[in-house]
Amino acid sequence: MNAPKEARSGLNQAIRNAMLIDGEWRQAESGETFAVFDPATGEEIARVPAGGAADIDAAVAAAGRAFAGGTWRAMMPAQRERLLLKLADLVEQHGDELARLETLNNGKLLAFSQGLEVGGSAQWLRYMAGWATKIEGSTLDVSVPFPPGTRYSAMTRRSPVGVVGAIVPWNFPLLMAVWKIAPALACGCTVVLKPAEETPLTALRLAELALEAGFPPGVLNVVTGDGVPGAALVAHPGVNKITFTGSTEVGRLIGARCGQDIRRVSLELGGKSPVIVLDDCDPAHAIQGAAGAIFLNQGQVCTAGSRLYVARRHYDQVVEGLGKVANATVLGSGLDPASQMGPLVSSRHRDKVMGLIGTGRSEGADIVAGGTALDRPGYFVRPTVVANAACKDLTLVREEVFGPVVVAMPFDDPEAVLAEANRSEYGLGASIWSNDLRAVQRLVDGLDAGTVWVNTHNIVDPNMPFGGYKASGVGREHGRSAIEAYTEIKSVCMAY
Repeated sequence: MNAPKEARSGLNQAIRNAMLIDGEWRQAESGETFAVFDPATGEEIARVPAGGAADIDAAVAAAGRAFAGGTWRAMMPAQRERLLLKLADLVEQHGDELARLETLNNGKLLAFSQGLEVGGSAQWLRYMAGWATKIEGSTLDVSVPFPPGTRYSAMTRRSPVGVVGAIVPWNFPLLMAVWKIAPALACGCTVVLKPAEETPLTALRLAELALEAGFPPGVLNVVTGDGVPGAALVAHPGVNKITFTGSTEVGRLIGARCGQDIRRVSLELGGKSPVIVLDDCDPAHAIQGAAGAIFLNQGQVCTAGSRLYVARRHYDQVVEGLGKVANATVLGSGLDPASQMGPLVSSRHRDKVMGLIGTGRSEGADIVAGGTALDRPGYFVRPTVVANAACKDLTLVREEVFGPVVVAMPFDDPEAVLAEANRSEYGLGASIWSNDLRAVQRLVDGLDAGTVWVNTHNIVDPNMPFGGYKASGVGREHGRSAIEAYTEIKSVCMAY
């Protein structure tokens, strides 16, 4: 099932084939380009510049001038707020175009592009715009006894950290870009954005809208390419902070380099989120909740509920029901209204997911539903349910699949399931399905997770901090935490 031709019409004019550096649209210094594909068909839809170290040099220099020269940093907070609000308005005005472009490039259902990507981006921009005028310090009482007779007044101030290098993944390309850009700009920082190689199109369109909104040259720069410009951005001495969302493997390398250079860094990395269904939960509710937790965005969500622990008396019913949901799911282009699940983002990622499913089979996994790729153009993998009574050591349980694959396991003791849920190097998200307040609170207190949802999953809000424990990352995004991440705190002490 491919996208109707009319659903694709008009998108070519929205595709930018150049990078934004210092307010100008440029090709890569090398002149090289790379192809961008529609994951629903495997067809090439655009070619964009293959940026390199020289392009990062130019972008960082532009961001440095815009910051140190006072163009952005010295602007009144209310002016930065107005520009961010204007950008939010433009995102909404071009919402249909942005959503279709996102679905064409990423593969997700159009409804998700409209609601989560475009709607969420406008919401985050407006929320963070409000913070521009509310960044504050504190007055402090100090007790310095010398020299005798001298009094002191002390306070703190928050200052923008400087040039920010932002590297975003391909699963929510537009929204993740805004998650980085909006708080950084609200604080008075300037940004060099490196979108994922697979999904650069909406980041480039967002940059175009930022110019239309009136952002000065150099405040927001976008450099496209593979890992080469990303690595150059991380290593660049002109970058004051790196913010990265992506795999734990790459995050470890970025964290090590930033540690070596004593550079500020925020890392939002992988996850292997447990979904815990307690004995009192309605099985029908559990089935729908578990399906939403894992199959949203084809399972390409860092907090995807890929480990399902079900109280034994409901286990067979939940597994059977979840298998029926998986088998009934209609796969197709995200631009087709009949589709219920889109393709994975690339052939490489499809092959990785299928390889992990194959490993699960070889280790004795019982595939209840799915487990195969569609034999047609596009990168489709059927939603997959694995059920084994004793599969806690399966690779599929330990490693992040980042696809529509869930492993269901029964439990008898809530205390024991807490230990199993925490038996992972990751700690990004978790959910509990129950109305037993005492049991829920005990699990909330004990779970090693940056976010714990109760009777829901994968819900985020600009006012709710987001990040992980353990190998799932360092730092938090959203809310006041985001403002703290893009500012330095300065103590001021005055004698009188």
